[in-house]
Amino acid sequence: MHTFDYHRPATLKDAVALLKKTENARPLAGGQSLTPALKMRLAQTPALVDLGALEELRTIKLEAAVLTIGAGVRHSEVAESKDVKIGLPVLAKLAAHIGDRQVRNMGTLGGSLANNDPAADYPAAVLALSATIHTNRRSIPADKFFTGLYETALKPGEIITSVEFPLPKRAAYVKFKQPASRFALVGVFVSEGGGQVRVAVTGAANSVFRLKDMEKKLGEKFAPEAIAKVKVSADKLNSDLHAAADYRAHLISVLAQRAVGEALGGK
Repeated sequence: MHTFDYHRPATLKDAVALLKKTENARPLAGGQSLTPALKMRLAQTPALVDLGALEELRTIKLEAAVLTIGAGVRHSEVAESKDVKIGLPVLAKLAAHIGDRQVRNMGTLGGSLANNDPAADYPAAVLALSATIHTNRRSIPADKFFTGLYETALKPGEIITSVEFPLPKRAAYVKFKQPASRFALVGVFVSEGGGQVRVAVTGAANSVFRLKDMEKKLGEKFAPEAIAKVKVSADKLNSDLHAAADYRAHLISVLAQRAVGEALGGK
């Protein structure tokens, strides 16, 4: 591990100032991705700004049609929150199956989104639910947030503060997990609400993406059979030691139909 300075600010204002003060300084959320990368020297930074003490990032608020979750809320807290279980139970279920107990007790919503691992679960939820990512500078719609492999619309020194989820009429998330890491080999999140249907896929490509063809069919008829014959192209999907691209394409179709079934109350 390369040497670096370590800071643990007490306020968001101080955190932003520290990131601005040192060029290439990195914010540290739960550390479940950044810490191993630093240990293996796959990443380096002159300074770490630990966001763990920022209580202002640890809130969960349920209103009439919106659930707002602070960026510093841990996966286990999302999974156990009464407000999340009432307003958006699919998100509580998703969070309960992220990684292992240690990862869930340390990893955060904001850290996961900022890292944008191509096989992470939260990006699929954020994109399918048309959530809004709030930072210390602006608000970013989900459709404009995820830009590529481990890349997002965040600028240097920009910190995610909260995520605003519109409550859907119905939604479900189904993933085929890689057994060792519990990351999604393929995960499909289906949501209906606000006059639209959205289908987001994680684990299959370099970044989370939507399936517009399936969305159109489900908008006409929200049922598993409506998308049974929708062809999923393998052209831009990942092919690795875990699964070939054509297998991932097949999984997307199968899991999407299962997710629709779950959203309809099949399970």
